[in-house]
Amino acid sequence: MLINLTDVFTSEGKVRRESFTYEPGTVEYFGFEYPILSKTDAEITFQNIGNNRILLTGTMELDLEIPCDRCLQPVRTTVHVPMEYELVSPEATEQSEDADEQSFMVGYEFDVDAFIESEISFNMPTKILCKPDCKGICKVCGKNLNEGDCGCDQFVPDPRMAAIKDIYDAFNKEV
Repeated sequence: MLINLTDVFTSEGKVRRESFTYEPGTVEYFGFEYPILSKTDAEITFQNIGNNRILLTGTMELDLEIPCDRCLQPVRTTVHVPMEYELVSPEATEQSEDADEQSFMVGYEFDVDAFIESEISFNMPTKILCKPDCKGICKVCGKNLNEGDCGCDQFVPDPRMAAIKDIYDAFNKEV
């Protein structure tokens, strides 16, 4: 969705509010797609702060279904997305050397979808757990250990003792 901001850029001090619904679909994050569980209302405010600049502020919340990092069970997760960004008019961008700053602007039109996707990526949680004491999955058979023990041998040898074990095994072969 593109929003034309010509009127805001040309009137210093002008404030404009835009409300829209972010439709259900998916959010892509590090190559994985996570479903959005419900429609999300968002409001963005554009305020001309002078000097060919607009301050964008807003907020939204998304409910996503993300797998637990330990057991891979789906977890309903609310992602809070605060937004604050400074837009520069096309004329000021031509004079500026920092063209990357305007990746969301096409002339005087602001690409809301690209901006929202970027902000969601910045605000995604880094660790998702179904519960704080999630036991994860068995390293041998893959069973969800929250549902019960699988009976596999969970012994993990101390890697610092590997050299001593090699000497012990070599000695036992000679005898």
